[in-house]
Order: sequence, then C-alpha cells, then structure tokens
Amino acid sequence: MRTRLLGILLALMACVLVALGLPLAVSVAAAEQQQTLVDRIDDTARFAELAQNPIGQSGTPTAAEQLLTLDSEIARYYQVYGGRVGVFQLSGQPLTAQPGDWTDPARGISASAFSEALDGRRSANPGQVWPWQSGRLLVVASPVVWDGDVVAVVVTESPTGGLGARILHRWMLLAGGEAAAVLVAVVAAVMLTAWVLRPVQDLDKVTHDIATGRLASRVAPAGGPPELRRLARAFNEMADHVEQVLDQQRAFVADASHQLRNPLAALMLRVEAMGMELPEGSEQELTGVRVEGRRLARVLDDLLGLAVAEHSGPGSEPTDLAGLAADRADGWRPLGRERGVELDCEAPPVPVLGLADPVGFGSALDAVIDNALKFTPAGGRVTIAVTAGAEWIEVAVTDAGPGLTEEEAERIGDRFWRSPRHQNVDGSGLGLSIARTLLAACGGTLTFGPRPDGGGQAGVGGAQAAAGGEATGLTVTLSVPRAR
Repeated sequence: MRTRLLGILLALMACVLVALGLPLAVSVAAAEQQQTLVDRIDDTARFAELAQNPIGQSGTPTAAEQLLTLDSEIARYYQVYGGRVGVFQLSGQPLTAQPGDWTDPARGISASAFSEALDGRRSANPGQVWPWQSGRLLVVASPVVWDGDVVAVVVTESPTGGLGARILHRWMLLAGGEAAAVLVAVVAAVMLTAWVLRPVQDLDKVTHDIATGRLASRVAPAGGPPELRRLARAFNEMADHVEQVLDQQRAFVADASHQLRNPLAALMLRVEAMGMELPEGSEQELTGVRVEGRRLARVLDDLLGLAVAEHSGPGSEPTDLAGLAADRADGWRPLGRERGVELDCEAPPVPVLGLADPVGFGSALDAVIDNALKFTPAGGRVTIAVTAGAEWIEVAVTDAGPGLTEEEAERIGDRFWRSPRHQNVDGSGLGLSIARTLLAACGGTLTFGPRPDGGGQAGVGGAQAAAGGEATGLTVTLSVPRAR
C-alpha cells in the first residue's frame, strides 16, 4: 500500500512539474531569442541610418566619405560578431557587404526578409531557434528610406550557435531546479505517505499481535486522517469485545469443568454405595458405569487444562530443552515400563536453549509423550530426540503405534477429535489440542509426520496400519524459536 500511494503521489508531482517545466522552457528560449533579436534589429537599424546619406546624396563629396565610414563599420562588425551585413540596391545588387562575395540576398534564406523590407517595413520576427538546430541563421532586413522612398535594403544574417548555447545553458539551470524540486517532492511524498499510513501500520502491527495471542494489544490514539482515526477506534472496540467474549468463554469452560467435578464425585460415591446393594450378576454394568465416570472426570480435567492454556499469555524465556526433555523422559519411564514400552531420550549433553515457557512446554511435551505411550504396543519403543537448528529447536517424539491415514492426519489435534479406530482407548481428544495451544502461546508449533526411519508406507502414518497390518509409527514435533 505504501508503494502504491507513494507511486501515485510521485506520478502526480511529476506530471505537475512537466506541465510547468515545458512551457517554462519554451518561454526561456523565446525570451533569450527575443533579447538577441532586439540586438540584431538595433544593429540593422543603425546600419540603415548610416546608409541613408551616402545613398540618398550619392555623388556629393560627403557621400563618398560617409560610404567609406559605412564600409569600415560593416567590416568591423563582421570581424567582431561574425555576422554577415550588406547594403543592397532594390535590384539586389550589393552596394557594400561583408563578406565581399555575398551577392543577391533576394534568393536564399534572406529572400522573405528582403522582400518585406522592399515594401518599406522591417522583416517579421524569425521562427524560434532551438539548441539542436545547427547552422541556422537569424535574418533581419530593414529598409533604407530617403524622402519617404525605399532606396536600399540592409540585411544581417547572424549565426545562432551562441544563442543555442545560451538557451541550452538556461535549460540546464531549469533542469537543475526541476531536479531539486523532484527531490523535495520525493521527500514530501515519503513524509506524507508515512503520515497517512502510520495509523494503518499501527493497525497492522496490533492485528498481528492479536493474531499471535497478545489480546491486550491496542492501537494507540494518534493523528492522521479522520477516517483512519475512526477505524482505529472501531478496531479497539472490536478487540475489546473479542477479548471479553473469549474471556467469558474460557471462564465458562473453567467454571463448568470445575463445578461439575463435585457433582460427579458425589454421583460416583452414590454409584459405589448402590453397587453394594445390587444383586449378584450386576457387576458388569457397575464396572461400565465406573469406566464412564472416570472418562467424564478425565474430560473435565482436560477442559480445565485447555482453559488454563488458552488464558496463558506469552512468557517465553531461554530454556534448556535438552535438560527439560531428559527430565520428562525420566518422569514417564515408570509408566512405560509398566506398559512394556521402552522410552529413550536422545538429547545433546550440552544445554540447548530455546525461547519457551518451561512449564507450558513441559506440559505440552507431557501430553505428546502420554499420547505416544498410549498408542505404542507392548514391546515397542518411544524415542524423544532434541535437534538444534539455525532458527528453531525441535523436540521430536516418535512412537511405534499404528500411525495415521491421510484423512486422520488432517483432523489430528482438533478438539475432542479421536480416530474411529481408537475409540476403545482412554482419552478425551484434548491432549494434543492443549499441547498445540501451549506451544502457540510462546511462538512455537506442533507438527505431525511419519516415522523418520521409513516405517510409513502411505499417508502420514501409513495405510498398512489402517488396514490392520504392521505398526508404522508417528512423529510429533514440538518446535520453538532458538534463543540468541
């Protein structure tokens, strides 16, 4: 958006500068030529005045002397300025001219000016001279009048090289001014764009913060166009409403799960009391009620854990993930031995620091390990591997369970989702969702993939396991940014 707005402003400013610069350049060229033309007209009129007496009083003693004076003035002018000057009879024959070989101005470039002078008026102004025109001459013709009659014509042909150079010099100065104006326009456009888009940038930053879990972020009151100020206020109101709704939702889940635990405990006590009075043969039904009661208690506990995880804000700090993974592996090994599952931890002997909340990351890792031990059959192995990359620290938990089909891989991690193949396994379907929420709070991610040793045959965990064949395994990777 900044690039587009800046481009529009610069394009408009460039159009304004071009619209003003081109007429100004033409005006500068015309003014420079007019000044030169006035000088040439004055020179031509002066020669016409000097030629009046010797031509009008030809044959007198003074006429010859005045004619010599006219010849010397024309020669001197030709030497100094390089322009041709000639006094011609009405027939076009020269009376005196420099250079001496200049004859018959009634033909060539001076023909039009000579013809106008014969009519008793000065020649019209010539066309505009441009710097790129080489070899062009500036022609001025003036009549020599005696007793009201035209008796001769004075013609001057001046080279325009100097005029073109002066015009070009003025244009260069004008171009320098235009360049300075462009720089000023660019600076002004950048400052104007920054001023206009500052509320938008603040809004974008706050939107990113809210999307990454910083729900308390708000757009600070600032200047800018009224529309953007109203948008900022409306966005803050919307963010307040969304945060309030989420807080109410979390509070409801936490309160509901907490308040239901006591009635559930009382209900289970009553079931146990009733079980003592039931006749023989009802033990199977009582066992089913107990199992469902424990499952309901597990769901309530997981709901409370999910509400706490969603309410936790980002509290990342440099954490030794290698040591944390080793500690959690030691804590889960007794349960693994009880189930006949071997639990290994492959972590570097040196600290591996990642940006994470130690408690939240430990809880997420517990949920993943619990899930791996739950689906790994007896005699299998669960491996915890800590890998340090350039930007991320990864803790991968690989099991030897049945894996996932491609369809299941798209649903894993959703709240309350459980594979239809595992409905007989204890769980609420919230463990991996809680782990993902805890990792997201500290800027981490939770990903799923096949076992790295190639056990998977298709999909994420392999279609072979889905068909009831050999276990293929699943790798769940917890990733957090590396600490600098």
